[in-house]
Amino acid sequence: DVQLVESGGDSVQAGGSLRLSCVASGYSSLCMAWYRQAPGKEREGVAVIYSKDGTTYYANFARGRFTISQDKNLVYLQMNNLKPEDTATYYCAGAELYCSGFQGFGYWGQGTQVTVS
Repeated sequence: DVQLVESGGDSVQAGGSLRLSCVASGYSSLCMAWYRQAPGKEREGVAVIYSKDGTTYYANFARGRFTISQDKNLVYLQMNNLKPEDTATYYCAGAELYCSGFQGFGYWGQGTQVTVS
């Protein structure tokens, strides 16, 4: 069975940092990504990493503050200089056959809550 399990969400003050983790299993990863969804808003892509060569892609709001990385079946999202508008549930996502930017992700975790005050 495919499983993606996130951890690391917490409540932090503005300007603080968090590192989210995701353990993926049950499929061969082509790309991994982090998405987020704030209350009342649509889910949006945060960052993507291509598992073969480590190429990364970021949403504009994440560039310069967030860093996605991967170590085998573990994917991380380092978030620095957090802002209240970063408050959201963060989801780990995986793609096995196709990915392009934030498209192609069919496997999802349950999410981890990040609250910035």
